[in-house]
Amino acid sequence: MVKKVSNLHIVSSEVLPSPETLRQKILKTEQDANFIFESRKKIEKILYGRDQRLLLVMGPCSIHHKESGLEYAKRLKKLSDRVKDQFLVVMRVYFEKPRTTVGWKGLIMDPSLDGSDQIEAGLEKARQFLLEVISLGLPTATELLDPITPQYIADLLSWVAIGARTTESQTHRQMASGLSMPLGFKNNTEGNVEAAINAIKAASKPQTFLGIDLNGRASAVTTSGNPDCHLILRGGKNGPNYQAEQIAPVVKKLSENGLEPSIMVDCSHENSGKNPDLYPVVFRNVINQWLQGNRSLKALMIESNLKKGNQNFPVPADSLQYGVSITDPCLDWEATEALIMESAQKIASFIEPS
Repeated sequence: MVKKVSNLHIVSSEVLPSPETLRQKILKTEQDANFIFESRKKIEKILYGRDQRLLLVMGPCSIHHKESGLEYAKRLKKLSDRVKDQFLVVMRVYFEKPRTTVGWKGLIMDPSLDGSDQIEAGLEKARQFLLEVISLGLPTATELLDPITPQYIADLLSWVAIGARTTESQTHRQMASGLSMPLGFKNNTEGNVEAAINAIKAASKPQTFLGIDLNGRASAVTTSGNPDCHLILRGGKNGPNYQAEQIAPVVKKLSENGLEPSIMVDCSHENSGKNPDLYPVVFRNVINQWLQGNRSLKALMIESNLKKGNQNFPVPADSLQYGVSITDPCLDWEATEALIMESAQKIASFIEPS
């Protein structure tokens, strides 16, 4: 008898619709495409210093509830219009969550929040949600975790991140080299910046790797390299890395490696110990550095939601509090709005009207 040597631990395997099938089912308009194109160009201009404004990527740690997410988006659009001369606001629309061990892996993987892992429904919900945010006039941002996901949703994204756990991954560096939008690599969980610098260098070069095409067929994908990658400082196990004395050597390292000294500071994660009360402290510190002339600081990220903090999960979906994160804790809307308005007023006189 021939011994079975394949699929010993596979319980099931369901065929998903091809990326092209889903794109046609949940179709962007010509107006949507033009908006995405223009917002990507605006982000590029900021990252390369051709626009004096700051890029601001903000929103919930993760999207788990459509209605509360869209309520946040509508509030953010109004705020974005009020500070448009100082900030280019892009909404965090995060559907994939990396787990240190196990846990909820995001809306794409488990859209019903019950462990049923209905990925096809998750992809549909993600794409539909992105289009609804774009229709408000807000550019969208996410962290890309699974290398297949971009084929389903990347055409609706204006900026993406590669996270601390995957910055050192060859797979993600290769994926980044073929993406069509500006992209930030985070320093790794240890706080190592060299890993992210190496990632930027790798992603800017042509790569060939295994992937899928829009029809879902396995393909050898060859890229030209993504020239619009930058660094995200998010702190690490050794503590924060957003202070002026920590940023100066990072700028030097970027320059020594022939890279644009273009830095985003993530005000959440290890830069604040995931304490929402400290997010504004980090944010104001970076704004003050910018006011003092540090133009390598091009962008900020902050996790913000309708209500402060987070809530325990998993629990039954109908028992969840509205507008409260089920992943990392977030700053509440009122504090977010006050922080952004205050900061916009501080930097207004330093920015020439575009």
